[in-house]
Amino acid sequence: MRRRTILILLALAGALVLAARGALRTGRAIARISNLRDETKIDDNGAVRSIQGADVTLPAAELEKLWSPTNLERLARTYWRFLTRCTLGFIRVKYTERERFVCLLFRPFVLLSFQAPEYEMDANRGVVRWRIESGILVSAQGRGGNGYLEIEVHRCDDDRPGEARLHADVEVANFYPALASSLSRWIYTNTQSRIHVLVTYGFLRSLANLDLAESKVGRFRALSPVPDPPAPSRNGRREPVAR
Repeated sequence: MRRRTILILLALAGALVLAARGALRTGRAIARISNLRDETKIDDNGAVRSIQGADVTLPAAELEKLWSPTNLERLARTYWRFLTRCTLGFIRVKYTERERFVCLLFRPFVLLSFQAPEYEMDANRGVVRWRIESGILVSAQGRGGNGYLEIEVHRCDDDRPGEARLHADVEVANFYPALASSLSRWIYTNTQSRIHVLVTYGFLRSLANLDLAESKVGRFRALSPVPDPPAPSRNGRREPVAR
């Protein structure tokens, strides 16, 4: 299992080096991406929290057209599409009613599985969250939905006429990597963690095209209510809504 996991990560790293530039060349830039940042930590218990963020400046009229539950769902699908493109199709996402499977080519080779996404949205913030269920990249301690992958976008103040600004974060929280627990944190930090940051930076840069993929599920094609996200905590971060 350890050897297979390392080989998978090395193969993904090679694919990323070959494909990252091509994945970013599609489309015409409409927005500007700035202030990319990464904050990745592993606590004493082995839980990873990794946040990559960026500011997205775009025409105000475009933001008004995009700010809807339908496009939040499309943003979620865009993340998975980018993951497939930048790995030359080695990574694919399979959908069922209750789960999402991130696979190495085919369903039996499940790197990570997630519960169905949760959505929250109001006039200023939108959140899509996938709770981590299982997969060969997560240790037994991190299975069952306690950890999660989340994309959050929120509007920022911008007084420039005709322009608007969003801040986008991609966060992995309470994730217990199998590689760190079975081998070492150093190996995890210098393989899987670096690959994740590279992919996420590429995804954030790709938002300059405002090219949102069509949802595979279409949950919000018909108008339906989306719960408001909770207010930020004192440290500025939100805690996910309890299940």
